[in-house]
Amino acid sequence: MQQKILLDTDIGSDIDDAVALAYLLANPKCELMGITTVTGESTKRAMMASALCKIAGKYIPIYPGIERPLIREQLQTKAQQAKVLDKWDHETKFPKGEAIEFLRKTIRGHPHEITLLTIGPLTNIGLLFSIDPEIPFLLKGIYTMAGNFNMEAEAYSDVEWNAEGDFHASHITYYANAKNHHSIGIDITSRVTMNSDEFAEICNHDLLKPVLDFSQVWFEEWDAITFHDPLVTASIFNNSICKFEKGQVVVDFEKENKKGFTHWYPGKKEGNHLVAVDVNKEKFFEEYLSVFEK
Repeated sequence: MQQKILLDTDIGSDIDDAVALAYLLANPKCELMGITTVTGESTKRAMMASALCKIAGKYIPIYPGIERPLIREQLQTKAQQAKVLDKWDHETKFPKGEAIEFLRKTIRGHPHEITLLTIGPLTNIGLLFSIDPEIPFLLKGIYTMAGNFNMEAEAYSDVEWNAEGDFHASHITYYANAKNHHSIGIDITSRVTMNSDEFAEICNHDLLKPVLDFSQVWFEEWDAITFHDPLVTASIFNNSICKFEKGQVVVDFEKENKKGFTHWYPGKKEGNHLVAVDVNKEKFFEEYLSVFEK
């Protein structure tokens, strides 16, 4: 049985968004209902998503979303990987200013059927939930790559990029307390990595060839990929990859030097959030690579 997915992404900065989108497009269990992009140069990000959709031979509605955070300054102004787009066929024109309404109408048109997958800063989602407060409860569920939940694992920082990038929107999103809201933080995703040579070896499927091309821009600064977004994405389709616990997530948006920090309260009865507390790396890679087998 296929799962209906809406993807909200900042593809074009970290390479992991493109890695996740390729998985969705190759996965026969995924019915990708649409893609919205977020943060700086959202149209270029839409073009990158379009390049992958064209290779997959699928028409997926793509809507460039909000480029600036609700209140705070923009931390992510550029879609760096878009500089190699000329090598790949892609659409250049997209509906303007319609991303939030597209999400709203699509979810309302399929109540309790759609899983919302968010793998970027939460500006689009915070606005969506503010404009139509019933939306969180009309979703089948939400899967979010955001936060650091202090699972005694090494992570890049105490505050995670997607949660911090628009911490007001992050607060709105988690405060909505939607049912079945799964989150995987960098304290878990940081365990799932691959160096550039290893990544090149697995990119032998047509859908992964543009991803490999995009990754060369990423590898100019980093020699490894951390599978943040693909881990969250694959967990929708394989519930044995991560272990989740229920409780409540609160996002700081007022305390100085703590804005965007995620606080995890496991076992809180009023909480509707499910946070990953462990990951099986082998099961993740097995699941991810399985959709590209010919």
